[in-house]
Amino acid sequence: MDSRLGHAVAVAAALAALTFPLAHAQQGDENAASMGNPPPVVTIPPENEAPAPIIAPPPANETAPPAPASRTEEAAKPPPPPPTGPVRSPSAILRVLDKVTAETLRFEAPVGRRVRYKSLIFMVKACETRGVRDPLPRPSAYLVIDSQPPAPPGYAAPEAREVYRGWMFADSPGLHPFEHPVYDAWLESCSGAAT
Repeated sequence: MDSRLGHAVAVAAALAALTFPLAHAQQGDENAASMGNPPPVVTIPPENEAPAPIIAPPPANETAPPAPASRTEEAAKPPPPPPTGPVRSPSAILRVLDKVTAETLRFEAPVGRRVRYKSLIFMVKACETRGVRDPLPRPSAYLVIDSQPPAPPGYAAPEAREVYRGWMFADSPGLHPFEHPVYDAWLESCSGAAT
């Protein structure tokens, strides 16, 4: 009931504002005619419309919420694809058997460095593993093996001669074996962080 009464009062005030300058202009009131300004427009909201909510600004001590992240940041980055080719390693794990003494030695040979075992000198040129994510990876290494007996006291060392050059495969040691009358050598695996 109160809203209807308020509405009626607002309508009456608007009508009075519209008719007031017109009545004074007809009577010859010079003040109203000299104004020349149109009467103010009063907007009356309809009865069924709710008043607009008042939004208060945030308090000064509160910080604004962070801006929403873009869709690309929200989406989780997919894991990198598994390597498709062979993964190279900085060193190879080799095993050597002295057939005379039955002594075995397992050692690490860095790629590009010479490693001596008795009269053999091992030089690993590359060591790579295929199928790193497979249950049975396939390591292989390209080796150069020289034979150089130690120098006798007071004499110069004999010249080294190459006795093996090629790929060794850890899963198939008989595929390209190292053949020597005194020593036997084979690749066990590649080691170290992949480069």
